[in-house]
Amino acid sequence: MDYLKEYQKWCESDEFDEETKKELCSIKGNEKEIEDRFYKELEFGTAGLRGIIGAGTNRMNKYVVGKATQGLANYILKRGTQNKGVAISYDSRHMSPEFSEQTALVLNANGIKTYIFDHLRPVPELSFAVRELGCTAGVMITASHNKPAYNGYKVYWDDGSQIISPVDTDIMKEVKAITDYKEIKTISKEEAEKKGLFHVIGKEIDDKYITILKKCVLNPEIVREQGKNLKVVYTPLHGAGNEMVQRILKEIGLQKVYVVPEQEQPDGDFPTVDYPNPEAKEAFKMALDLAAKVDADIVLANDPDADRLGIYAKDRKTGTYMDFTGNMSALLIAEYRISQMKEKGILPENGMLISTIVSSNLAKAIAKEYNLDFREVLTGFKNIGEQIKLEEQKENGKKYVFGFEESYGCLIGDYARDKDGIAAVMSLCEAACFYLSKGITLWDQMINIYEKYGYYREGQVSIVLEGAEGAEKIKEMMENMRNYLPESIGGYKVLQFKDIKLDICKDMVTGNTSKTGLPTSNVLYYELENDAWCCVRPSGTEPKIKLYMGVKANSMEKAEKDLEDLKEAMKEMVK
Repeated sequence: MDYLKEYQKWCESDEFDEETKKELCSIKGNEKEIEDRFYKELEFGTAGLRGIIGAGTNRMNKYVVGKATQGLANYILKRGTQNKGVAISYDSRHMSPEFSEQTALVLNANGIKTYIFDHLRPVPELSFAVRELGCTAGVMITASHNKPAYNGYKVYWDDGSQIISPVDTDIMKEVKAITDYKEIKTISKEEAEKKGLFHVIGKEIDDKYITILKKCVLNPEIVREQGKNLKVVYTPLHGAGNEMVQRILKEIGLQKVYVVPEQEQPDGDFPTVDYPNPEAKEAFKMALDLAAKVDADIVLANDPDADRLGIYAKDRKTGTYMDFTGNMSALLIAEYRISQMKEKGILPENGMLISTIVSSNLAKAIAKEYNLDFREVLTGFKNIGEQIKLEEQKENGKKYVFGFEESYGCLIGDYARDKDGIAAVMSLCEAACFYLSKGITLWDQMINIYEKYGYYREGQVSIVLEGAEGAEKIKEMMENMRNYLPESIGGYKVLQFKDIKLDICKDMVTGNTSKTGLPTSNVLYYELENDAWCCVRPSGTEPKIKLYMGVKANSMEKAEKDLEDLKEAMKEMVK
């Protein structure tokens, strides 16, 4: 793309409004900024769009959103499912309400019904709504845990999962086929309502969503009893989780829930945090301060679209709040729920536990302990959703019990098809009440799990490389690693190497090769001795290359040391 020519077009063409032109005129002469905005089109990837808000082809704006929606509309019309409608939700980010309404109206202009939430709602409720309303698709306007400058556009299909192959590639083709912004159809809200195409939803879906979550509680009596004592601090980090979290915790019986007041209200500037990500320790500062004041047992934080959950739990022996990784919190929930289901005689005989290739190997140990089929998929919760759907289509398919990603997200039931940070809050609070009735804390239980299965520890390193130069550097790093296969990494012997992009699995002991059995993806995976592993892949949504690693040891101290050694070795590998 000739970025200067494209920039000039946006500045002069009557396709673009005066506000857009004014913004672009303000960067005249700033060639680096112009290049970044126009060197490519913001790619409609396998889940949709994500980018910095602003004018330009490589930005999130009404033209880019309109083009994506017109492409989606064209695909739906070709399938003839327009009467089933599309559910639409959004979080607290800048331009989320505007992009949400625009999405609805472009779809309406194409004769497609829409169901748009009356105000912001979390990702899992959108996934649930798609299924509940029998929609053909769903759209969530969100940039998840990215910085305030970002927004995004995630597309879901009729099972409530984010789009997968071949739907994703077919929609991408439709989006790419639109070469002129004048192809985007428009309609007024008044006309769309008059035609019965624009529908507002809200409380009725909230009620059904909350009802289904409450049915997932395994020990309601214990929760009501211990809910009088358990102290919980919660922060939505200025996002969409607040209302649903407060409601579900109140309705299951928790009486001592303290919401961080400075972070309770939705705010796209995220003024109290640099980065609204529950994976970041800095995001917990205000919550931990409040926890110290009220002597809280657990401290919980959702990201802005409330599909992820971060947690700290108090170690009563030391008085310290201990942080849990996404693997730890998810597997704490898994061990609690699966053990209780077994005890109550409701654990399916043909149950399955699903995880991703960059998540903890502890999941395999738990699946083995409870005789569950273990499934390992590529990164992205849509791949977990795909496995649920595949088994549902079989006459005697496996029954979904639990699924999670290391990126702080899990799903406790099959009522939705994406990570559910609301249900995760509920489940951790239920588990905390259960263990409180046994005289132990969540941290005590986490140590019990390690003692039972081994001390599994995992880590991640993200190397951010922005812009056109960064994208080229990431490509170069991946190719260098693809072409150089070490015999050992960080003192661990490499047992098996998987190049998932080339669909090659090489046994490093025998030299034999086979196929990976996974869909094509730009991922390199190294299985190491002693149940250790590491993996590298470019992010699909952000300008970064991501390194993952995991180890197993017989003590926390040894596991932490081994993990840091492996982390340093991985960083050296990608230089």
